[in-house]
Amino acid sequence: MNKKLFLILSTLVLLLMTVVTAIISGKRHNEQPAQGPAEEISKPAGQGDLIVRTAEIEVYPEYLREYLTYANEVDRLSVEREPGVICLFPMQSIEDSTQIRILEIYASEEAYQSHQKTEHFQKYKQGTLHMVKSLRLPTMQPLDPETMKLIFCKQR
Repeated sequence: MNKKLFLILSTLVLLLMTVVTAIISGKRHNEQPAQGPAEEISKPAGQGDLIVRTAEIEVYPEYLREYLTYANEVDRLSVEREPGVICLFPMQSIEDSTQIRILEIYASEEAYQSHQKTEHFQKYKQGTLHMVKSLRLPTMQPLDPETMKLIFCKQR
């Protein structure tokens, strides 16, 4: 798989998870998520409640196996234990295994801040500091929430 395809697939996963999050948020508030106005779903992340990020991580090759163990553990524990962590979806580039992307979706800024204070996140952060060559955390927003809704209709 080439780098361009990896980026396209990563973006698609991000968009899919954003719509799922909007649907879940609607259900939590007793709204009709599939019927709600597009503006609710298409609000930029960071505005309103939902926080959507892609962690773009490059790991030093000599630490890759150890890093993946840490990352898988923190992702699993965060989703299992933290109600405000809607999604932590890790992906690894087939073309360059040191390139890791994690789709992160939080119910709110408060949920994100709370996540950073957990024991399992602190274990991950402190344990991997020397393993990470670079880290970017861009905040994202859906490009076409209406079309993304159709994808989830097919999953029912």
